[in-house]
Amino acid sequence: MATKTDIRDIRRMSLKALTAWMEQLGQPHFRAQQIWQWLWVKGAHSFEQMTNLPKTLRSQLASYAVLRPIQTDKVQYSADGTIKTRFRLHDGHFIESVLIPVPEERRYTVCVSSQVGCSLSCTFCATGRMKRVRNLDPGEIFDQFWLVNQQCIAHYGHPLTNIVYMGMGEPLLAYRNVWQSIAHITDPRGLNFSPRRITVSTAGIAKMIRQLADDGARFNLALSLHAADDAKRNQIMPINEQNNLSILLDALEYFWRKTRNRISYEYIAFAGFNDSLEDACKLARLCGRFPVRVNIIEYNPVAGVPFHKSPETQIDAFARQLRQRGIMVTVRRSRGKDIDAACGQLANKE
Repeated sequence: MATKTDIRDIRRMSLKALTAWMEQLGQPHFRAQQIWQWLWVKGAHSFEQMTNLPKTLRSQLASYAVLRPIQTDKVQYSADGTIKTRFRLHDGHFIESVLIPVPEERRYTVCVSSQVGCSLSCTFCATGRMKRVRNLDPGEIFDQFWLVNQQCIAHYGHPLTNIVYMGMGEPLLAYRNVWQSIAHITDPRGLNFSPRRITVSTAGIAKMIRQLADDGARFNLALSLHAADDAKRNQIMPINEQNNLSILLDALEYFWRKTRNRISYEYIAFAGFNDSLEDACKLARLCGRFPVRVNIIEYNPVAGVPFHKSPETQIDAFARQLRQRGIMVTVRRSRGKDIDAACGQLANKE
């Protein structure tokens, strides 16, 4: 009987390691490729699903390896078409993913989580009020994409077109697992999803932004900015005290010069806090060092948080001020607020 130390997490194994293991089991090398296809192309959630493998091999896999897929626990449907899914992990924890459909633009985006909870404590964010339990494995992140893609096809007759790492957690504090999940999703031998359609969002970890550049990231980067000066950003995002705007802009410029990948600033508009024309002018000055687009986001209410949504007229004036300075701006209206699926609302609520 296999001991605990003999058991392998099969989705943690590289193709090279999988091939070596098949050799140890007396199997031909092509079995490793078959297993790889089941894991990262067909999204198999059990060894029994791997029907082109001999029964004896499937039995060996079940005895000496684990496959820990996430399981759909609860699905909620918004009046605007947004779908939020809560997934149960193998250890009993929960995460949430959101499908955001824009059929008129043929854009179907999944917002995936990278951690159970979050450690950054941004004052406006529901997830930030949870403690960080652990990072998600690459397979658990991959599963979110895989399962929501099936959901998207079933409900909208269209596969996912975009992925954003903007769900629960800080992706750059789960760096290796996030990187590996993207490698699986974009692998030409597998799903071959374009990295240009993937955006990783960070609250601002300068060291890891530079690491992305050095590692040759091919996906887009978004900074959750939300304030255009250090005094205000310190109030709402404690991470800014160690990663202030000067440090972050240096890191972002380094990222852009090395990768030429798209960078965007995510900017939630809070009434009476960061939505004045003076704030817009400060933000415009931050946009001058390298090409960047600004996404202005409506604030979504979180129980116990004193912020309020900026009036639409104020948001429009703010956006107009930026456009007049030649900055590319998009105003993103909230989706999924009625099911707590909008930006900043993911918290595994019951």
